[in-house]
Amino acid sequence: MKPSILSTVWRGLRRRCPHCGRGPLFVHWVTLHSHCRRCGLQFLRNQGDTWLFFLVMDRIPILVAIATIYFGFRVTNWMTGLVFFFAIAGPLVVTMPQRQGIAVALNYLSRVYFRDPSDELPLD
Repeated sequence: MKPSILSTVWRGLRRRCPHCGRGPLFVHWVTLHSHCRRCGLQFLRNQGDTWLFFLVMDRIPILVAIATIYFGFRVTNWMTGLVFFFAIAGPLVVTMPQRQGIAVALNYLSRVYFRDPSDELPLD
């Protein structure tokens, strides 16, 4: 049985194993465990598997900045420039673990839905 997309992404957002939802994804702030301590899921089968998902998750906040400028925001002095920079950079830094967790969850979903016979996923 294939997992629910919404629940799997929610597990990634909470920085939990996308398979079981109980094991932690990270050792520290953004250092990924090699596998889940509860169910044994290997988070990264090959180094760089989540590169596409990390890239997409990093670009979403940057699109907000581009849209803000496109729709009329202008930096008129150094103070508004500084505030704008921290308004964009702050959420990028603060939400990094959540965005990486979602990227790992999306990678897991791609492994489940586009199954490679040599990929060993844990049984339910």
